[in-house]
Amino acid sequence: MHPDVAWAVWSGERARRVESVVDGFLPPATEPPQRLHEAMRYAVLGGGKRVRALLAYAAGELTSADPAVVDRAAAAVELIHAYSLIHDDLPCMDDDVLRRGKPTCHIAFGEATALLAGDALQSCAFEALAAAPLRDRGQAVLLLAQAVGSRGMAGGQEIDLAAAGQSLDLAELEHMHALKTSALIRAAVRLGADCGRPMSADENDALHRYASAIGLAFQVVDDVLDVEGTAQSLGKTAGKDAVQRKSTYVTLMGLAAARERIETLHVAARTTLTGFGTGARRLLELADWIVARTH
Repeated sequence: MHPDVAWAVWSGERARRVESVVDGFLPPATEPPQRLHEAMRYAVLGGGKRVRALLAYAAGELTSADPAVVDRAAAAVELIHAYSLIHDDLPCMDDDVLRRGKPTCHIAFGEATALLAGDALQSCAFEALAAAPLRDRGQAVLLLAQAVGSRGMAGGQEIDLAAAGQSLDLAELEHMHALKTSALIRAAVRLGADCGRPMSADENDALHRYASAIGLAFQVVDDVLDVEGTAQSLGKTAGKDAVQRKSTYVTLMGLAAARERIETLHVAARTTLTGFGTGARRLLELADWIVARTH
């Protein structure tokens, strides 16, 4: 089978797998309070690239983990990601109306219900992880909590809000995205890997460097696509960084240098995996896909 076809088959199967896991874990829309449960399901199911879940499954393959053990970890990071998107889109944050090709949660359900849906999805993520068949559930919950809190996603979002209309330098921008974007990507990789055999300190370090590089690459690609993409191709509002006068890799470096930065991070991510052999196949393919994506 051609590598591209094999990748498409694997990624499609894993995306459907985590969708089914999340679908089965979330309360049904018919259960009271119906509107809240409907909003939660609306925000998570039937859309999205599932990058974080794919990273968890791919890292699990690195340590020979059973996909059935990775399922809850993959679902947890997708639930956290969905919660963060609901809150990011609220009028008090980025004030966006389009996400994954459909109206944002607060447009569809109102701000109050959207806020509660995000809160509930975050709680669901920790519930899923706490009940997962992991070697050390406590460590897994701690890892995810640190990725989500003030030293992770929430902190990165606060820095982003405070920087609106101001000019950040490149080091400040990378620090912000290391928290806002990369923290959950790093957590997804580590959670997936921890579902399999124990890793050495050197292996843990290499995997951390991979996740850090590909997490930043993901954000630089996002910044380029915000300039070059359309709402139709992206499934979300294009050009909003310029409207909000945000510092991005494109505004600081220019398009050509931003693309060079993507390739540098791509090479760095692939290089960190050279000692893992064939078990790193899916992580390598994910690195290739992340930098080449168009949405």
